[in-house]
Amino acid sequence: MSTSSNLVVEKFYEQYKSAARLFYSPGRINLIGEHIDYNAGFVLPAAIDKGIWYAVAPNGTNSARFYSVDLDEHLEISLDNIHPIDGWQNYVLGVIDQAQQRGLIIKGFDCAFGGNIPIGSGLSSSAAVECGLLTALNEVFSLGLDRKTIALMGQKAEHTFPKVMCGIMDQYANMMGKMNHVILLDCLTIEHRYLPLSLEEYSIILINTKVHHSLASGEYNVRRQQCEQGLKTLQSFYPDAKTFRDITPEQVQEHESDLGGDIFKRCLYVTQEIARTQKAALLCEANNLEGLGKLMYETHEGLSKLYDVSCPELDFLVEQARKYPEIIGSRVMGGGFGGCTINLIRKEHWNTIVETITTEYKSTFDIDAEVYEVATSDGTYEAIGG
Repeated sequence: MSTSSNLVVEKFYEQYKSAARLFYSPGRINLIGEHIDYNAGFVLPAAIDKGIWYAVAPNGTNSARFYSVDLDEHLEISLDNIHPIDGWQNYVLGVIDQAQQRGLIIKGFDCAFGGNIPIGSGLSSSAAVECGLLTALNEVFSLGLDRKTIALMGQKAEHTFPKVMCGIMDQYANMMGKMNHVILLDCLTIEHRYLPLSLEEYSIILINTKVHHSLASGEYNVRRQQCEQGLKTLQSFYPDAKTFRDITPEQVQEHESDLGGDIFKRCLYVTQEIARTQKAALLCEANNLEGLGKLMYETHEGLSKLYDVSCPELDFLVEQARKYPEIIGSRVMGGGFGGCTINLIRKEHWNTIVETITTEYKSTFDIDAEVYEVATSDGTYEAIGG
């Protein structure tokens, strides 16, 4: 899937016979801090140069009309009858619902959208859909929303219609991205600061396993419930602890028998990952990419062995990466159970090395992995003159 801005504009005119305003909504990577945004931790994401284009214009009716360019699918619905509909429709309808819940006035509009974020890759196409549409509606109908509010509304839209209880990271990175920087986001206070990401001789390479295990969304919610249960147990021993950031890995280990099996593993991972992300932020500030890469490998071990969100295909790619000193960091990125690994690789070597790894992957799993080089990007914006 690689839909351009020109194609979206062309398809909009073809469908609706009018001009439109054009918006770009990026996907995101996360260098480190996985599955801890909903556990009051810290994350280190960045918006990227792959995303979704939105062409939007008022249509003078009381209906919202959507055309998905990538899927060649339509949706028309009365604004008086917004309700969940399974599929991509839930993501756009959830956004309209959130605006209506706030009493914001949205009139009838036409919308065509498409882009080049591979679905299910862990690059957060859902947040790009939600925040891109809401940004477009905010501008077209002068709703007066700021960027943080749009991110929070996008998150709420995902909770209510698709019913994926995501943290705030994806939507926040989508709205707050800054080229050549990562965002250190405090997911408790919803405050951030920018850290420079000076890659110089390194490239960010994503290898897509091309597998999408059906466990992903259901198990995501299970992990969240397990963490909530584990935190309650730990708070019975540490009553001053408001969140996992107030608990150390050593304290979790002291109560392994009280927590039991899977819940112990989840809590240990979360506390370790919160500490890793804080350390990673210091390494970014010091431009110590090799140190950051080592932490990425540690995070993969935690996600695979403690949080149980990896899969054989992802583990294989990371184990292959470990064979090459030119790959200084590699791990599963996103919710898990498929999707991409994110890799920091020396620029002059990445093509040859990745070709070898994907050949091995093909011979082992009979799957053609996809490879993307990505760069950091600004957050969602209107493409003036698009």
